[in-house]
Amino acid sequence: MPCTTASLRRPVRPTAALLTGALLLGGLMTGPAAADVPAAVAATSAVRVNQVGYLPDGPKRATVVTSATQSLTWQLRNASGTVVASGSTVPRGADTPSGQSVQVADFSSYRSTGSGYVLAVDGSSSAPFDIRADLYDALRSDSMAFFHHQRSGIAIDASLVGSAYARPAGHLGIAPNKGDISVPCQATVCDYTRDVRGGWYDAGDHGKYVVNGGISTWLVVNSFERAKRAGKEAALGDSTLRVPERGNGMPDVLDEARWELDFLMRMQVPEGKPYAGMAFHKIHDAAWTDMPMRPEQDAQPRELHRPSTAATLNLAAAAAQCARVFRPYDSAYADRCLSAARRAWAAARANPAVYAPDSDSTGGGAYGDTRVTDEFYWAAGELYATTGESAYRDAVTSSSWHTSADAFTPYGFSWGDTAALGRLVLATVPNGLPAADVARIRSSVTAAADGYLSRMAAQGYAVPVPADGYFWGSNGEVANDAVVMAVAGELTGDGRYRAGALEAMDYLLGRNALGLSYVTGYGETSSQNQHHRFWAHQLDPSLPRPPAGSLAGGPNSALQDPVAQEKLAGCAPAACYVDDIGSYSTNEVAVNWNAPLAWLAAYAAERTSTVEPPTAACAVTYTVNNVWDTGFTATVTVRNTGPTAVDGWQLTWTYAGGQRVTSAWNATVTQNGSTAVARNADWNRAIAPGAAASFGVQGTHTGANPSPTAFALNGSACA
Repeated sequence: MPCTTASLRRPVRPTAALLTGALLLGGLMTGPAAADVPAAVAATSAVRVNQVGYLPDGPKRATVVTSATQSLTWQLRNASGTVVASGSTVPRGADTPSGQSVQVADFSSYRSTGSGYVLAVDGSSSAPFDIRADLYDALRSDSMAFFHHQRSGIAIDASLVGSAYARPAGHLGIAPNKGDISVPCQATVCDYTRDVRGGWYDAGDHGKYVVNGGISTWLVVNSFERAKRAGKEAALGDSTLRVPERGNGMPDVLDEARWELDFLMRMQVPEGKPYAGMAFHKIHDAAWTDMPMRPEQDAQPRELHRPSTAATLNLAAAAAQCARVFRPYDSAYADRCLSAARRAWAAARANPAVYAPDSDSTGGGAYGDTRVTDEFYWAAGELYATTGESAYRDAVTSSSWHTSADAFTPYGFSWGDTAALGRLVLATVPNGLPAADVARIRSSVTAAADGYLSRMAAQGYAVPVPADGYFWGSNGEVANDAVVMAVAGELTGDGRYRAGALEAMDYLLGRNALGLSYVTGYGETSSQNQHHRFWAHQLDPSLPRPPAGSLAGGPNSALQDPVAQEKLAGCAPAACYVDDIGSYSTNEVAVNWNAPLAWLAAYAAERTSTVEPPTAACAVTYTVNNVWDTGFTATVTVRNTGPTAVDGWQLTWTYAGGQRVTSAWNATVTQNGSTAVARNADWNRAIAPGAAASFGVQGTHTGANPSPTAFALNGSACA
């Protein structure tokens, strides 16, 4: 059954329309399992909800498909059928992306918990759902487990994933594999071989791509860094995920990221070779492999493809982030990452226009990109945030993206549009940019989030993407937009942004034009047949369906594969999806779509602890982020460990090494002698019980830079 997959995996931008290759379907949909897939997905109810459920303190909205023009009565019923809340819907009329006439029911004021709720409107009842605080705990784990399933070069152990998903290591040179231990280049690219084992299979094929691996790794590591700022990193810590490295003292989410980081660094051209320091763009089979096919069965020769500036900058950005985030846990590995990042940056500066062409699409996705100024900005931002060095600061401030209003595009960020990632790191990681510059950067984040919220308010299904934004990987686009909204909430403390991020999750889990959860194993009706070579039950009943927590690419109005063209002709943009393994342009999985899903699931799973608060009223952590010859930056986090909210705060500490604070962000900091005093900003004035506020300082030192050891909040000593 010869079958190719996407000849292009395009970024989500309006020019992403045409493929450069064709799908060879030779018998793809024949066989015993072909008949169990409907021609299109039909919603089971006119009442579309998040089929997993809602958080007690979060937004709770549903969309009702109806031709009625007047408000309708909605009833929320518990598992025993008792009406526990009721109200009236709000007519929205025609919803352009879905092609439906809809109304919206809002039951956010109901905060009791339980399982088996249904929402009934006009004779129709929704799929059952829960309301509970631990709603997203399982998805946090399963969406991250996706990456372990996708690992190359390691046996996938049944004790971690279950017997259906266990398999031998792929691409280690064990017959019939040619392996990834000694991979030659394509003709004319190089005359040597490289050990590029490991990493994640990118999507439904056996290829590994640096540009997609870079952004995916960044999101996985950024998820941990954000959780650490919020004081919630324990949920992603050691022995929290299903990875073979659990119990090694390293947070599990970083263990998973390291598997890909090691691969990315192996893709760096060695010293003494042409293009030394750059990164090979990708490695995959010389021709498209058949479907289905497990990795250890792949007999195709493997090839390295020529280095590219885009891949090199992805390596620089991801490795620089690694150096910062891994340092508290493994300083030697952090040093290795920083060395790779510096080499990659220098190589990209020396070779700024080595582009990957769209035509290189035989055997693997092209990931062509001929505009790399955005990658330069992203990589410079990461290197500056990690090192504080003036050369990287100058690269940031001289970039056209630094002041551009287009860093956050209407279609979100993607592997081909990475300027927003530079903005996000500079907005959240303490750095030495002028306070006015940091404020402008943060304003750009909230402005982008405001745009997504406005778009959600204008649509019946509260989707942050434009009406014409249903491109290849639209579900990844939705999740990426939710990341921006969540960060805006972190920067401002405004609950609107958290609500927007959670409603984006509602869309992915069933509140959409098809009434379908796009995440396998989550919801009453979910995607089951994503395009994949070894999760291919639809083609071979002996193989499993995709594991729980795998996100389908989602609606794609361009209909870029023959199955979509046959089964979805005339579809409204938001309904251009079919749960068929042959529809690679609507139903493939990919690491860069699951990465923001995992980020969002971890964010949504966070909640205030219900354990008895300690006797101390506050706890403070002081973390030195960067140190150079005469200066330093640090993050200070003050947590309210008392039973009542703090309304207005003043934190005092003493520097024992003669340090002087020169600037601060998220607080006003003054210093008299060795005593420093930080006062809240307007937006982080209140600290609820169990919550925290963070701010950053930059200062000078004269050789010694000991961290303060005692803090007082509003005159009372902290733990």
